[in-house]
Formats: sequence, structure tokens, C-alpha cells
Amino acid sequence: MNRKELDPESSPEAAFGARVRSSRESQGWKQEDLAERTGYSGTHISAVETGRKVPTLRFSRSLDLAFGTGGSADTFERQWREIRHGSLLEGFPQYVGHEGRAAEIRLYEIGIIPGLLQTPEYARCLADSAVRRGAITPEQATERVTFLADRQATLIRPRPPMMLVVMDESCIRRRVGGHTLMGAQLGRLLELAELPNIVLQIAPYDIGERRPFNLPMNLLTLPDLSVIAYAESQIRGHLERDVPSVLPLLTAYHQLQAEALSQAASVAMIEEARKGTP
Repeated sequence: MNRKELDPESSPEAAFGARVRSSRESQGWKQEDLAERTGYSGTHISAVETGRKVPTLRFSRSLDLAFGTGGSADTFERQWREIRHGSLLEGFPQYVGHEGRAAEIRLYEIGIIPGLLQTPEYARCLADSAVRRGAITPEQATERVTFLADRQATLIRPRPPMMLVVMDESCIRRRVGGHTLMGAQLGRLLELAELPNIVLQIAPYDIGERRPFNLPMNLLTLPDLSVIAYAESQIRGHLERDVPSVLPLLTAYHQLQAEALSQAASVAMIEEARKGTP
């Protein structure tokens, strides 16, 4: 029987697979035995153990049940989450944890539609582009799109957060994925603008030097009314909780809203862009 040996240090997926194999063998189980206990096929177990298939949340939880590791500090689910967040910038997973329980979300974006407002097709197009550039793997692209869908799902609740969104005009002018895909994305923005918990504004090009932010900015108001900020550079993200640092960012956001178009004027600009007019 051929046995593929993997270096656990070669990738997070290889480390996960090696741990599955080691845990299984320590129990004296064959792959078929573990398959029966998890509800997966022996082929699936083999593919994960050899790094040919990326584990999923459901699979990781089934492993914790099979091996009795669910109550430990080092669960398979925790290891899966580390793999999943491997293509995300530092600080972003922590930000998302707060985002899911925020009472109010303020977003400012440049160049692309904010993730929480993206259609699945728009998000996939951006992820696939990153794969073609060699920035992420195809597996990471899939996880990135799934992760975004999970973020969007957490905002669908009986009392959804208030969302205040300001987009630079470049977000709606930059064609992503061609006319049809972009048209559907702009249509989605128009639908979201009708929701009572979303205020959507465009910061037009002609505000010029009055634009207070040169990078995207996220601000969250938590249930206890504290405010945290998250911003990204090209290579890392930073989560800021310190009040003296966050308050100037909140002030700058209010200034941005004052310079941006009203929601009615913003909707008109989006409709114009959707029609493909100058």
C-alpha cells in the first residue's frame, strides 16, 4: 500500500492532514473507520490527510466529535479557522468577530464595492483575479468568498445593525467583471439603499482635497456604545480600540458624510452608472 508522506511544516493544510492521520492511527482506526464515525467517505478522509482536499467547518467539527477533542483548547475546528483566516490580513478576523454583534457599522471604501454589499459573483471575480496574480491559492479564494458570505449572513437578524456606507465614486465607476456582472452589482446597491437600516452615500470625485481618508476605513459601534476602528494597508490590517485614537477617526467620518452626496443623489448616480452613461 502506497503511503504519501507530507511535511506538516509545508502548509497549514498539510499540518491539519498530518494531525488527522496521527490521531486516527493512535486510535488504531483505518480510514474507513474514521469515515464511518464522521459521516464522510474513506476517499474524503484520504484526501484531507494527504492535503489534496481543504477541510471544512463541518468536517472539522465531525473530527472533534469522533476524537473527543471538542472540549479541548486545541480543537480541529480551531485549527480549521486558522487555515481559513490564513489569507486574511492581520487583525481582520478579530474585527469580523466584533462586526457580527455591532449595533452600528460605518464603512468607507475606495475602488471596490464594500464586502458587506457585494454580490457573490462580484466577490468571486475579485478572488479569482487574486488567484491569477498569484496572491492567493484557488482554495483560499473559495474560503475568502465563503467567509464573506458568512459575514453577510450574520447581519441578517431580527434587529440588524444600522449601516452607514460611504463609497468613493471610483467604487461604482470601476468595472469589475464586465458590464453584466457590474450591472447586477449596482442593482444590488440600489436594492440595499431601500432598506431602512442602510444609508448609502457616494463621495464624488469633485470633493478633491476635502476627502478626509486616503484609505478604506471601518468603524463599529458595539452594544455598549464603545467604538472600534479597523483600517488596512496593502500588507496588514490594524484594529484600534484606544478611545483617543478612535475619536478623531469618527470625527473624520462625520466630515466625510457631510462632503458626500445625499442618499437620493447617490442613488441617482448609481442608476446612471448602471445604465453605462458618462
